[in-house]
Formats: sequence, C-alpha cells, structure tokens
Amino acid sequence: MKRSIYLSSTDIEEAKRIFDDAIKSRLERRNTEIIPSESAYGRVIAQPIYARRSVPFYPSAAMDGIAIASNKTKGANEHKPLLLNTDDYIEVDTGDPIVDPYDAVIMAEDCIHSDLGVSIIKPHVPWENVRPIGEDVTEGELLFAMEHVLRPMDISVLMAANQLSIEVYKQVSIAIIPTGSEIRSAYDNVEIGDIVESNSYLFKGLAMEAHALSSTYPIVKDDFDEIRQAVEDAVKKHDVVIVNAGSSAGRDDYTVHVISALGKVLIHGLSIKPGKPAILGMIGDVPVIGVPGFPVSAHIVFEEFVTPLLLKLNHYPLLIPERIQAYSTRRIVSSLKSKEYIRVKIGYINGRFVATPLARGAGMMMSVVKSEGYALIEKNREGVDFNEVMEVQLNKSIIRIKNTLLAVGSHDLIMDVISNQFERSSQPYHLSSVHVGSYAGLLALSKKESALAMTHLLESNGSYNTESIRKLFSTEKMALIKGVKRIQGLIVEKGNPLDIQTIEDLTRLRFVNRQRGAGTRVLLDHWLKQKDIDSEKIIGYDKELTTHLAVAAAVANNVADCGLGIQSAATIMGCDFIPLGLEDYDFVCYADFLDDPKMQLFLNCIRSEEFKDVCKSLGGYDTSASGEVFIYD
Repeated sequence: MKRSIYLSSTDIEEAKRIFDDAIKSRLERRNTEIIPSESAYGRVIAQPIYARRSVPFYPSAAMDGIAIASNKTKGANEHKPLLLNTDDYIEVDTGDPIVDPYDAVIMAEDCIHSDLGVSIIKPHVPWENVRPIGEDVTEGELLFAMEHVLRPMDISVLMAANQLSIEVYKQVSIAIIPTGSEIRSAYDNVEIGDIVESNSYLFKGLAMEAHALSSTYPIVKDDFDEIRQAVEDAVKKHDVVIVNAGSSAGRDDYTVHVISALGKVLIHGLSIKPGKPAILGMIGDVPVIGVPGFPVSAHIVFEEFVTPLLLKLNHYPLLIPERIQAYSTRRIVSSLKSKEYIRVKIGYINGRFVATPLARGAGMMMSVVKSEGYALIEKNREGVDFNEVMEVQLNKSIIRIKNTLLAVGSHDLIMDVISNQFERSSQPYHLSSVHVGSYAGLLALSKKESALAMTHLLESNGSYNTESIRKLFSTEKMALIKGVKRIQGLIVEKGNPLDIQTIEDLTRLRFVNRQRGAGTRVLLDHWLKQKDIDSEKIIGYDKELTTHLAVAAAVANNVADCGLGIQSAATIMGCDFIPLGLEDYDFVCYADFLDDPKMQLFLNCIRSEEFKDVCKSLGGYDTSASGEVFIYD
C-alpha cells in the first residue's frame, strides 16, 4: 500500500461545514422505538405525548380532616362554635375521594373534638380543601412536546397520567476500532515497545456522555485487509464508526485508504494542533472518523466532531462548552498554520481569571486531566504575550474554579496529601497545584498569578526562603507558613550497585536534574560550589525533570543512575536513598489572604494529625512546625 500523499490542512470550521452537509440525510432519518415509560429516563421523545387520564381523576381531599357538605357549616364563628353531628361528616385522609353529599374538607387542625362530636369555628365554602378532577393534569392535555429529554419528574407525570409506554428515538450506536501492531490491551502483559490501548476507554466514556451505545472491537494490527474487514463489519451494525490511529500519512497508516476504498474521504487533515491527522469520511450513510492515536489529539478530535455528531443523531441538544477570558501567565508561541488547543491551569485571583499553560505534548493525557480547559489560539496568530487576554474553553465549572486554591511552586508529595484532605472536607473547596520550581512560584505569586507559593530556596545565610520573600515582596505584607522539614538526598537504584555515597560521585555516572529555578537545583548548585565541582563534568546535569517522582522514576527505570530528590519519592518508586541534609519546604501568601476560607481550610489541613500521620508514613518529613505562621512587612 502506497503512502498517502493527500494529507491536507482544512480549517476546522470549514471541515465542520463539509461534514454537516455530508450527514444531513442521515440526520433526517427517524429511528424510533416504543419503550416502557418507567425505563425512559434520559431518553428523547419522538412524538408529542398527551395525558390519557386526569390527575387526580376524582375529587380528593387535599389534607387530613373531615369531609362535610359545606352548607352545614353556615353560622359557625369563634364566639359561637358550631357542633357537627356524627352523621354530618366522615373522617378522611389526604387523597381520599370526596363524593356526594360532601363537597368540602375541614382540616384536622380546625376541628375541636369532644364527646358530643366535632365543633368548628368558621364556615366553609364549596370545594374548600378539595382537589378537583384534573387539578394537576387534565386528560388530553399536552404533557411533553417532541424532542423533550425525559427527567425523573417527567417519568412520574407519565405514570400518573396513564402513559405507560412511549415512542422515543433509538440510541445511536458507535463502533470503536483500535488499530496498531504495537498496541496491546491494558490487560495483557506488556513489554518495552508495546503501547497500552487506552483511547477506547476515553471514547467509550465520551460516547456515554453523548447518550450513545458503544462497542469496542478487538485491536486490529496494521494491515489493510484486516482493517477493511473490521470497518466493513462495523458500518453494517453501527450508526457511527471511529478508527483509532493510522490516520496520518505514514507507511503503516491505512485508515484513509480503507475509507476511500469503501466510501468517500471528505477531509484528511485539519488545521488544528494537536489533532491534524484526523479523517472525516462516509461509507454509505455511515460517518466514519479516523481519530489520531495520540491521546490529546484523540480527545480534541472526538469532542469537536464525534460528540456533536452523536448528540445530533440522538436528538439531544448540543452542549455548548463554557468559555471565559483569562490572562496568560506566560508567553505562548503558536503556529500560524493551525488553531492550537493549549491545556491550561486556571486560577481566580483578585477578581480575574489567570491561565498557566501545561505540557503541550499530544501524548500527555494527564495534562488534560489536570487542566481546567483549553486555551484557544486561532490560526494566523503568532501566540499570546504575558498578561494578554485569551479565550479558554472550560472542562470544569466556573464555580469550581472560583472555589479552587491555586498553588504554584516547588513539587512535593504532600501537595497531593493536602489536595485529598480538601476533597474529603465538608467545605466546597479544592486545591490545584502547578509545579514550576520555588523561584518561579514566588514570581507567580508576586504577579498575582497564584494565591499560594510553595518554596524551599536556600539563602546565602543558610536559612530558607526569608531573603527571597523580602526581596520579591519588599513593599507587601506577606505570610510565611511553615510546611515540613524534609530530607534531600541522592536517589539511587535499589541495592545501590554503583556504590553512590556523596555529591562527588556525580561526576562518574548518569545524572538527572531538576528544572532551573527549582529549589532542589539551587541546593545542588550550592553543594557543587561548596565542593568546587564543575557542573559540566556531570553527565545529565542539563537533563531537566519537573517533579521528584519523575526523577525517581528515571532512576528506577535505568534512564539515569542517580538524581537529587526527597526520600518519599525514592520510597514510592522502590529506589534506595542516600540522605544528605534537611531543608525547609514552606508556603507563602499575601498576609491578607490568610482570612480567605480556602486558606483557612489549607491551614487546618497542614495542622491536622491526619496530615502528620500521612507524612510520617511516607518517610523523610518533620512536621513539628507545620502550620506556624510568620508575618513579614
């Protein structure tokens, strides 16, 4: 099979127009079914529904009391209560029928009981406290118009109005075909070179959110005939087909050839990043979408094309993602050729939204998980400058973002501990952290890009953090919150086969470093200067990772022989640890922010026994001063 040569670059809005035109006849087809009303939650009505019975369908008591003919209550007043004979009334409960000769109900609280009977102190008019026939629903009344999505309260009305079965639109079915000779099931024993197939679980969940029924095919290797056979089978049985991976123009990318052989390719290539290699096609009247294999690309293409398609075919209203205007905390360089989707963390600081870009790799799905949305940078725009407003498409609600404490700075596992405590509290607040290093965290705080900074910067006098606070916030009243003392040291392979013991050993092995501005890197440079060691003699000094866990993982997987980090990260990754010294990992915020309820919850968390117990179990932490506050002005 020849390599595809017609990978194009179509504007996304133009691609949507072409795709919508192609599926127009399919959207006009009405596939319906009759189902029991009791199981119709969330389904879309295909015909108008009218009541087959009034609710209530007989006059009934609106409350507990006695039923009576209203003309027998004349003359009653507070000064001269009227005694009713037992033959004049009957006791009723709410919902009981009211029939001749009775036409009113006296509520139980207005009845004065005695041995002689019941006395009342006011007259009652006809049909007082009586629910008439059809008070709620009248037989023949329109209950729901077409295209209505049934809610729990709607089902209750259907059952009461004697509509026990209804006509609804059939749920759309979607076939998910994962492809790739290197792809393995998540349940297989995977080896180096294998790629775990996880996109189908993303697609299945997104399809469920669009109210579609999904079916995942077994993994198909990179073979034209096998992919064709799977697609042929899928288009016979499903309303929509997606083929995952193989959508580009590489040697083993067959999706476009299969669609072309069986139907028509509408679009091959979009001017978006990530997600360019997408394919939009039709086989008969079945839409077939080739979705790129990288997870982030797959997510964007599915949400832009497949989700709206499924909602339309299911007759559900389209979901309009919430968008906001946010100030960029970084300069973002963008391609002029494509519309870019930049994953961002969002904070609500001093009455405005700020957005910090995350990793941009198309294979980094965790960055989508951690993000609050995509910053949208349109085609033909070079990028976004620092503090420039940009449009952000949210994947979390605005209220959640406003209720989130955004912390920026140095990485430590205790941030996950505190985040879990936030979620377990009864308060509606959340913690979100971005790990950019200590100094970058303090800079972000100084620019009002975060509410809290995490820092462990070693100062010239041997203390931690205080000089940096005074330098960066010389005119501000600041609060330093003591976090933990933690052990920094060398993370080495289990068993320490290279007998690594001191900083001097770094010149004879493969090292992995932290990013510039990270407190751990500052500490390393301090020790190298003390020992008069030239960093250029350390292989891997310029290889930068952003978290302690990433450093430990590099050592555990033999990517590096050693890295500098914290004991808890080494323990989690099954590495050995050579302790070198204690340091202070602290938090900084503006002093007036201490009274904010999110910050109060943060302080309660790090002062709690639960926090201290978890730190003890992780190892390498001293929490004796956790939560102490010092004010600098």
